[in-house]
Amino acid sequence: MIELATLEMAAARQRAKRAEHSLKQATALLYEDHGLAVSLALCSRIRAGQARAKAAKRRMLKIAPTAH
Repeated sequence: MIELATLEMAAARQRAKRAEHSLKQATALLYEDHGLAVSLALCSRIRAGQARAKAAKRRMLKIAPTAH
């Protein structure tokens, strides 16, 4: 039987990967010329993505403090 901690760690890794992927996409779009309104929206999306990635990494450390 799979331990609950293993499942939680896998879910936390997935959240971190998704947040990092979204962050990379938003950063790449920011460098294209879309206008001020889109750039502001992308900046907001980037800040939210950074927060999600950081939170997911904190969850991973809570689950397994020795695993990075």
